[in-house]
Order: sequence, then structure tokens, then C-alpha cells
Amino acid sequence: MSRYDPASIEPKWQAAWEEAGTFVASREGDKPKYYVLEMFPYPSGRIHIGHVRNYTMGDVIARYKLSTGHNVLHPMGFDAFGMPAENAAMKSGGHPKTWTYDNIDTMVGQMKPLGFGLDWTRMFATCDPEYYGQQQALFLDFLEKGLVYRKNAVVNWDPVDMTVLANEQVIDGKGWRSGAEVERRELTQWFFKISDYSEELLEALDTLDNWPAKVRLMQENWIGKSRGLEFGFERTDGEAPITVYTTRPDTLMGASFVGISPDHAISKELEAQNPEVAAQLAEMRKGGTTAEALEKAEKLGIDTGIRVKHPLDPNWELPVWIANFILMDYGTGAIFACPAHDPRDYEFATKYELPIIPVFGEDDITEAFVPPKTDKVTYLRGFAGATEQTGDAAVDAAIDLAEKDGWGNGVTKFRLRDWGLSRQRYWGCPIPVVHCDSCGVVPEKKENLPIELPFDNGNEEIDFSIPGNPLDRHPTWRDVACPKCGAPAKRETDTMDTFVDSSWYYARFTAPRAQTPTDLAEAEYWMNVDQYIGGIEHAILHLLYSRFFARAMNITGHLPDKSREPFNALFTQGMVTHAIYQTTGEDGRPVYHFPEDVELRDGKGFLKDGTEVKIIPSAKMSKSKNNVVDPVEIIKAYGADTARWFVLSDSPPERDVEWTASGAEAANKHLSRVFRICAEIAEGDVAPTKEDEALLRETHKAIHDVTMGVESFGFNASIAKLYGFTNALHKSRAGSEVKRFAAKTLAQLMSPMTPHLSEELWQLLGGEGLIANAPWPVADESLLVEDTVTLPIQINGKRRGEMQVARDLAKEEVEKLALAHEAVVKALDGGQPKKLIVVPGRIVNVVV
Repeated sequence: MSRYDPASIEPKWQAAWEEAGTFVASREGDKPKYYVLEMFPYPSGRIHIGHVRNYTMGDVIARYKLSTGHNVLHPMGFDAFGMPAENAAMKSGGHPKTWTYDNIDTMVGQMKPLGFGLDWTRMFATCDPEYYGQQQALFLDFLEKGLVYRKNAVVNWDPVDMTVLANEQVIDGKGWRSGAEVERRELTQWFFKISDYSEELLEALDTLDNWPAKVRLMQENWIGKSRGLEFGFERTDGEAPITVYTTRPDTLMGASFVGISPDHAISKELEAQNPEVAAQLAEMRKGGTTAEALEKAEKLGIDTGIRVKHPLDPNWELPVWIANFILMDYGTGAIFACPAHDPRDYEFATKYELPIIPVFGEDDITEAFVPPKTDKVTYLRGFAGATEQTGDAAVDAAIDLAEKDGWGNGVTKFRLRDWGLSRQRYWGCPIPVVHCDSCGVVPEKKENLPIELPFDNGNEEIDFSIPGNPLDRHPTWRDVACPKCGAPAKRETDTMDTFVDSSWYYARFTAPRAQTPTDLAEAEYWMNVDQYIGGIEHAILHLLYSRFFARAMNITGHLPDKSREPFNALFTQGMVTHAIYQTTGEDGRPVYHFPEDVELRDGKGFLKDGTEVKIIPSAKMSKSKNNVVDPVEIIKAYGADTARWFVLSDSPPERDVEWTASGAEAANKHLSRVFRICAEIAEGDVAPTKEDEALLRETHKAIHDVTMGVESFGFNASIAKLYGFTNALHKSRAGSEVKRFAAKTLAQLMSPMTPHLSEELWQLLGGEGLIANAPWPVADESLLVEDTVTLPIQINGKRRGEMQVARDLAKEEVEKLALAHEAVVKALDGGQPKKLIVVPGRIVNVVV
């Protein structure tokens, strides 16, 4: 082949890898194992360059580990349940299953040409009955061990879609799909008992040394351990005290009122007695339950008429208000409010003209003053300890005093709530229980698993045009016999949160066809995931839920003890960005154009009809802005290796990288140059020369530096070294044998990044077998040490020159050479130096 032709090279080597089973994971001999995993994608139908970057990073590691003698597991699957599929069914009149599997076929067709070294034999989608049937088996095992339970809970309810929404699906108080005002509603829901593991999940973060510090901090904050004071406010009417929990008991002398949740027992009692209160509470329960939603929502309150006594002064009475910003799922569902030092309390007190009493700072309060607890402040109205102290010290003193005087107790609580997994939708894993009037909630028998979703059944087609859960309207699926007594019963029609599907897939990959959730022997061998790669957007919930699931699977016998923490190392990659091309439509709204529809000239962009576009630089790729780059088009234009090389070369992998057409073209030109250089070397026949040793040294330095880069995720640094090594190889006048060795080494060092080109060069240069199976080159340490060293020459403290000397040259010989150096001779002007100082291997100082 006379030129670099990816269109012929890449399919050829992909076929060779598949025929050889190169990337099929196996427990071969006594090799060490290595499990690398990228967070699996949702089958939206198209991959983009961001996917290419993510999976190329994992592929570099996987191919490198294969070359260093490891049994490598590098699998791929699809996180396939969820609302987008139902949305598509509603829009098109089709079925989520058809839409999902069609998209999976399309995405696999897009991914395979990129040459990822994946074990495709292990592929699954979470919507496969074989997968979610084992997930149902896990659910039953968790239920038996008390790790899952049902309870009434306040949830985000979308009144249009008629489903529970996760907090993340509530946008500005509205349902993310319907746009309807979300309501707080109390429903019976299934929960995983993750809160029982709050302390363990928190403490174990300290063992995750190979996780980014920012991710561990995010998880720590989400778990939210705090020590505070729990005590009761005595009611003036003699009824049971109202128990509150506070992390800031040092502000108790600034108490203005006691606030209770709209879902507190007292609120419900008043609701049942008073229609006016009931109507007000219904209004309060609108809006989401997220902290953000509560911050933004207008503060609404109801004076209950109840009064309580301040614990430090029985003559000081406080009103009890129902407040819409207080939730039942943290603390006790009741607080004491200190408006001077809490923004929500301040907003509420200002609206309802309640007292605002500063505890520290100044008496003149115009907004809530909230210093960190680590800051030392002056307490104007403190009650425990010194007036000048940190908040932390004051809190501890307040708890000690309350416990000593017997009116309160120090309590440790966690922000982490139990995980509600019930979703009122069709396209999810059915919860495997049956509701019987006689027996109650009855687990399905394992031999009946999987409980498959109904597809179409005669006249009972799945109808997505009607809001709500189609499973509620499917009697032949819903109505069954009780597994316990045989009486008529109904299936649970809620399905599982899709976070469940992604919380154990890493374990299933170790034995994806097992008749149980895992094959313990395979899990013992392959687990843990040695390197996990994914976006920072999954830093909290996905990773936290996966960590809980690993513990639950260990407790139920599906994972070994070592896998209670499933991911040994985590890497969070940056995004791929691209300029946005925008014009203005006739209605004045922006119109966005795909990059392939824009021609760039002299820093400006033009459509084919000559219209100039506005260029918005370097923004996150988004389908809504049309600034996405289709990898299929890049492969057609330049080849997969060019795309792989470019996304790794321009930026450290943890940072964003901007995709540009000029950058892709430059990458392609470099790979073409590498091909030409190696092709010339393959045909050369030059005897050994005096430059052989210099090229050998360059080769072994490249081996060392590229290896260090790959092992530390410094892919861009490795590629920078490869650019330099390519130049050195091109310029070298070494003999053919050494140049052929150097070129073969170059091909090996490039092979994790550009596997197709490297296979072609390996064959061209006479390499044996597949380069993918060739042992990784090892640097000769003796050749990393230079024989010569460059010494700077300083004259009177200023650098005036340098000289090259043998590294082991005697000090006296260095002095002779320094005195003979042109700059020193000129400075001495026939005289002798006052001082001549030689620091061996470092510098020569001359004082004249």
C-alpha cells in the first residue's frame, strides 16, 4: 500500500480481531486479571464524539493491560429502561421495546467501526428479560434479608403523567416531561434501606484512594453526617411535646417560632378538623421536594394557634406554624426557626411579621447572617460557654448543657434518606410481588421469574396515549393467582427506578449468562472493577447506589466480601465541546446549524447559500444546539484512528476538549506521515551507523515516557512524546535494523490509541502475529541514562554559556574544559579566576 487508507485498513483488522477472539475475556492460566469498565450508555439511537472519547480512554487501558500480560475484561451493555423510550412511543405510536432495540442495533453498528477492544459476547441490555429477571431475584433476596420494604412516603407527583418523579426530574417545580406543577403526595412506596449503611458508606470513602477527591467530597456531603440536639418543646395546652432536631442549638436564644411540615402528624390532625386548613395544605403540597425547589418556592405558612414554651425560659412562648419548606424526611419534621441566621426562616418571618432575634453579629439585621461553624463569632445572646467562640464549640457546649440539665440529647443524623424505587410507569423492571386480600404482600416464586413486561396481547395493546401506568390497565398481566393461597390477586404494577438497573450491571458482566444474578466463582475472579470511567454527573447517586448494592449483594451471597466496594479506581473524564453555529429565524428565534452544514473561511462561518452564521465558541455538545459531531461521518472522512488520536491528544482527559475540523485534519495528516515514515523504513537496507545508539536511546526513552503516561491517564502526554519520537525517527540516520526496531516500537506504543494503523505497520515491518497480542515493550533502564551532560557556565553569577561533557568526567578535567571555554577565556582576558567552582553534573561557576 503506497498511502495511508483507513477505509481499507480498519475493517480488515476489525475482522482479524473478531476471528481471533482477541478481546473475548477468559480466565487463562495464572495471568493476573484486569477489569476496565466505562459507564454504559443509554440507547438514544446515536453516539457522539463524547462517547468516542469516553470509550477510547477505556480501550487504551484495556489494550495496554492485554499487552502487559493480563486477562482483561472489557465489556459493553446498554442502560435501556426509562422514560425516553415511553416518550418516543407516545410521540410515534410505536412501542418502547421496538424503539429501544432498534436504537441498540444502530449504536452497536456505530461503535464497532471505532475498533474498541470490547468483549461483545457479554453484551446485554437492562431491558433483556434475562437481565431484569435476575434483578427481580435480587429484589426477593433483599426482601428476605430486610434490605427492602414498603412504607407511606411523601413523593414528587406529576398530576399529568400520573407518576412519581425523582428529585432530579423536577425542574423549577415542574415535571421534566409534562411541564405540570409537581405536587407532594403521600403514597405507599418500595424502599431500599440504604440509610442503615450511612456510616459505613461514609467511612469507606477514606479507603477509596484512587477516586477523585471531588467525587468523594460530593458523596460525603450527600450522605451528610451531622451532630445536633434533639429536644421537645412543651406545649401550653398540655398535649405531647413537639420534638425538634437542630444542628445549630447555639442559636436557640434567637428562636422566633416552631415550624412543622405540612405532613407532620399535627398538620394532618388539623387538616381533618378544618376544611380551610385542608385547602391551604393542599396548596402547600404543590411543588417539588428538592432542596432547590424549597429554596425557590414562595414561603407559605399557617398559624396553628398552638403555643410552646422555650426550654430555657418557660415564660417565653413561641407560636407553632405549619411551613411549606419543612419536610418530614429529615430530622423530626419539625424545627425551631432562627430567622436571623437562616435564609428560609428569615424569608418566612419577614412575610408573616414574626420576630427576628440575632444571636451573633449585630442587632440590626437586614438579611440572614450565617457564618460557618468553624468561624469564631461574638455571641450576643449565647447561653452555653464563652461569648467569643466558634460555632462548633458553641454547638458542643449547648449539647453538653442540654444533656446535663436533662432537656435534650446529642444525636447524630444523616442527610441520606432511604432510596425510593417505585415508579408508576411501564418501561421498567416489574417489582416481583403480588397483592392478595388474604395474604397481603406476597413475594413471587423464583421459579416464575422473570416476570416479563407484557408486549401486546390481542386487544390489550399497550396504550401510551392515555396518561398513567399502562400496567394498571392490562388485566391479563395484572390479575393473577396469589402464589401463597391461590386466591385472585393483583401484581404490583409499579416498576423499579432505572438507577436499580445500573447499580449492579458491573457484577452481571462477570457472568452475563448465569442462571443466578452472579456466578460467585466468576465474581470472585473478575471483581472488583479495577478501573471505572464515566462522567462527573454520576458522581453522587449512581455511584452511591452501586456501593450500596454491592453491600446488599454481599449480604445476600452474590458478591464476595472484597467487593463491598466495587470500584477500585474511578476516573471522571471531561466533555467534548464544539462551537455553536447560529442564525436568526423569521420569528426572531435562534436557529442552530450542524457543523457539516457550515463552511469556515478566515475565522467566519457561512451556510451553503452564503448566509453568515454567528459562532458561539466551545460549548458542550448538545442535540438541541446541533453542535454535535457524528463519529460515523468522521470515520468516513478520516478513519476511526484519527478520531481516537484527536480526542486523546489535545487535552488532559479530565478536562474538556474542543473538537475542531482543523484539529481532526491535523491528526489525520500526522497518522499519514507515520505511515509514510514506517513504509520507507520497511523498504530500507542501510548498514549500521554511528547513530544507531542514539536512536536506541530515543526508542527506550519513548517506551518509558509513553508507558508512564498511559499508566497515569496522561494520554495527551503520551501522544506528545509520540510526536517527538516520530520526528526523531524520521530525522535519524541510523541503520535499517535499528530503525526497523524503532518503527515497530512506535507502532506498539501507538497501538492502544490507533490500533488499526498499528496493526498495519506491524505487519508491514515484519512483526509476528497481531500487535494486539504482542508483549508491551519494556524500557532498558541503562539506555535511559545519558552518557553526556550539559553544564551551564556562570561568570560572576550570570549564565554566559554551556558545554557538553562526559557524565563521569573527573572534576579536574571539567575545570580544564571550563577554563578553555570561549566565554571564560574572554572574561579572564589573560588573567586567572578568583574562584572556580564545579558542581558535578550540575553547573560551573567562575568568579573573575
